[in-house]
Amino acid sequence: MTNRRYFSFWILIIVSILLTLFLLVGQTFSLINYETAVALGLQESVEEISEVGIAFAKGFALADTIIYIPLLFTGIIGLLRRKKWGVYLIFASCAISVYCPLILLYAIYIGKGVIILNPEKYVFFPIALSFIILYGLLGMWYLYANQKELIQ
Repeated sequence: MTNRRYFSFWILIIVSILLTLFLLVGQTFSLINYETAVALGLQESVEEISEVGIAFAKGFALADTIIYIPLLFTGIIGLLRRKKWGVYLIFASCAISVYCPLILLYAIYIGKGVIILNPEKYVFFPIALSFIILYGLLGMWYLYANQKELIQ
């Protein structure tokens, strides 16, 4: 085992930290004050996604806050400490990073007539969600391929 950590390791860690911060600001904050999150452009308004959409957005925000963020946070710590559980937790968060954005991408695609987003969101969301999916897929591949080197 080498103590050297490669560039790809640090990319995974940095993107995981950025995603954790993004989720805290965008999702957890919306649970505290949804209207302010909308005003800041962190969530969608009722005019864009309807009351039902707001209910789903709050449901995703709650799940992200109690499951996804803790998985990412503790997984980052575990990977930095070279613990097996860190690999498992980050792997689980990478799986969520593929699953949930894929749901949202498809919902935006099939709901074009009822989800009335601002035009720039129709450009930004697919790009951002695709990058999150790519992070999840590449992260799972990296963790699987390098699991022995990542732990003590």
